[in-house]
Amino acid sequence: MTYCLGIVTQAGLIMAADSRTNAGIDYISTYQKLFDFSLPGDRTIVICCSGNLSITQAVLSQLRRDLAGHFDINLHSLPTMYDLARYLGQKVRQLQESDRDWLKQDGIDFYCNFLLGGQIRGGPIELYLVYGQGNCIHATPETPYLQIGETKYGKPILDRTISFDTSLDMAAKCALMSLDSTMRSNLSVGPPLNLARYERDSLVAPMLVQFPAGHEYLVEMRRRWEISLKDAFMRLPDIDWSRQLMRSLSPVSESVPLDSSELN
Repeated sequence: MTYCLGIVTQAGLIMAADSRTNAGIDYISTYQKLFDFSLPGDRTIVICCSGNLSITQAVLSQLRRDLAGHFDINLHSLPTMYDLARYLGQKVRQLQESDRDWLKQDGIDFYCNFLLGGQIRGGPIELYLVYGQGNCIHATPETPYLQIGETKYGKPILDRTISFDTSLDMAAKCALMSLDSTMRSNLSVGPPLNLARYERDSLVAPMLVQFPAGHEYLVEMRRRWEISLKDAFMRLPDIDWSRQLMRSLSPVSESVPLDSSELN
């Protein structure tokens, strides 16, 4: 399992991913899940992946092969981010169709998802979630973030904090807190954490940083967050039990049976 997320705002794009791959309780490995395919001056492209490692690695290898072989259709030739999302989805679908029967035969989960974020010269910043079936959805100002992998633990902080007007630095901190909250509740998500920061219309390669386990910033961030949460919790007003009204419910055995005609 892994956890990746992307946040698109008026100011730019933040993408983040952990690096843990879990193939069983006694086999936990580390693989990079965030990749930069940018062409500075023309386009910025960041891709994150989750799911079956053999499929995601094969897709990434084919993307690099198309670029190196100067194929007519590749990440640097297509005109829009939507076209890139469809192209990526096609690669995913082709590989799944090729390997599906063999993976099913051994009961191997072949599902995977991708996040694709960036900007092409002359176009807007966009963020897409590409499903294993090859179709995609995109982030909007009303829903400015997308997640893949182990999403549930890191979602509440995004819902309460992120909006399309959030600054890039605030979005980056929120992304790290979302990852940290997930690691706190699920051991199948873990460091090192990779973070990409891109400013709107700059068309340069994104700033990439990595936070290994025990990094001083992550330790301090977690410490301050836990202190703040406990302090906020202690400041909540107590329940006034004497003023709460509760409707008394009759025992099931005392309920009056319905006439069968009333059910029609």
